[in-house]
Amino acid sequence: MDMPVPDASVLARRDRILAQLAAVLPGDALISDPTETRAYECDALTAYRCPPMAAVLPRTTEEVAAVLRICHQERVPVVPRGSGTSLAGGALPTADCVILGIARMNGVLETDYADRFIHVQTGRTNLSVTGAVEHEGFFYAPDPSSQLACAIAGNIGMNSGGAHCLKYGVTTNNLLGVRIVTMAGDVLTIGGPWSDAPGLDLLGVICGSEGQLGVVTEAWLRILPKPEGARPVLMGFASNEVAGACVSDIIKGGLLPVAIEFMDRPCIEATEAFAKAGYPDCEALLIVEVEGSPAEIDDQLNRIKAIAERHAPVAYRESRSEDESKRIWLGRKSAFGAMGQMGDYICLDGTIPVSELSFVLRRIGELSDHYGLRVANVFHAGDGNMHPLILFNANRVGDLEKAEAMGADILRLCVEVGGCLTGEHGVGVEKRDLMHAQFTRDDMEAQLRVKDVFDPAWLLNPAKVFPLDVTAGRRAG
Repeated sequence: MDMPVPDASVLARRDRILAQLAAVLPGDALISDPTETRAYECDALTAYRCPPMAAVLPRTTEEVAAVLRICHQERVPVVPRGSGTSLAGGALPTADCVILGIARMNGVLETDYADRFIHVQTGRTNLSVTGAVEHEGFFYAPDPSSQLACAIAGNIGMNSGGAHCLKYGVTTNNLLGVRIVTMAGDVLTIGGPWSDAPGLDLLGVICGSEGQLGVVTEAWLRILPKPEGARPVLMGFASNEVAGACVSDIIKGGLLPVAIEFMDRPCIEATEAFAKAGYPDCEALLIVEVEGSPAEIDDQLNRIKAIAERHAPVAYRESRSEDESKRIWLGRKSAFGAMGQMGDYICLDGTIPVSELSFVLRRIGELSDHYGLRVANVFHAGDGNMHPLILFNANRVGDLEKAEAMGADILRLCVEVGGCLTGEHGVGVEKRDLMHAQFTRDDMEAQLRVKDVFDPAWLLNPAKVFPLDVTAGRRAG
């Protein structure tokens, strides 16, 4: 079948827009060849794809502002993109949009160890922020599993966390200020290199807004002195429910580990085949890490061991060296890559009260039986941020839809027990229609009005976050 030929007026408008963009950007910063734009047709949620009209790769805040002014004037939708690691379709393009990628904006603008902050361009990767300050004994706390690749811009957009967020918090707890460009091309500075900015907490509005309000080009981030020491312990249990109960008891016991990570049998088996970390043969395992002075570490681990013994662990391994610590974390850090060897999967992201872990894990098992799809659980157990991985066959007709239906049931379950739809991946397109499960119409209307203020034409990151039935009449046309 012949492909439809675009209307001449559509082609003329496209050429006019591209010419304007080319005039304000360096020669290699505009990508419009259809073959090359396919590199931007999706993010890490690869089930949905759509090449954009063009992609731009600016290097400065001023270039970002120039691009947005043109797109605002021409009413061209813009999809901000960091490293493209979003698992919720947060950077999925539309056919008429311009992808605004900030990957080339990766510089360190200032470091201040006395006041403990670093000022960076937001295309910088998460791990490289710590890389810029660790020689002075500092680190940046949020550590998503994708930290080697994910950009600070995306971390801010989705309010990302990581394994160590139990003690140090997620991005919003470590973000001091941003420089953000509105759709109209205005450059705003919100917050800055101080602990408490005056006025309204607009920084709290920006963090987690998923590119709906502006393009964040620079950020002031809190850096912390490295702890005196840290040590993990690995514990194996006879069931998911028992491991979940142990997590709940550790938190109820008044302890605050740096991290409590959970993995079940399917994930343990996959990571052992992939990374050979030496994990025990068990139904579920926990990695609990504490930090402080040697005496503090010993005291915390003794208390944790006493709690764990009430749940009859089938394995208990306490690290005694840096090499042992690395091996304990090796499987967890490679879990998502290891699961990819088992087949296609959807990685969910919902958050629940820690006290509900055992119940929710049991219900996920029941849903797995109901849908006939395997589930592997690996997640940040200490703060209840769950990441069930639903395994399916992308080449089998109907399997993707079945996996999505099961995922929706799991996320509704998270809300029903008092949790929420997302802990760090965001809503994107994946959970857009599930927003009704958590928010009333009035709740969403309040959020929509914030969007109206920052982006009245609704050109930024279209068709994300909000259900389409509640945005009718607001979408750009």
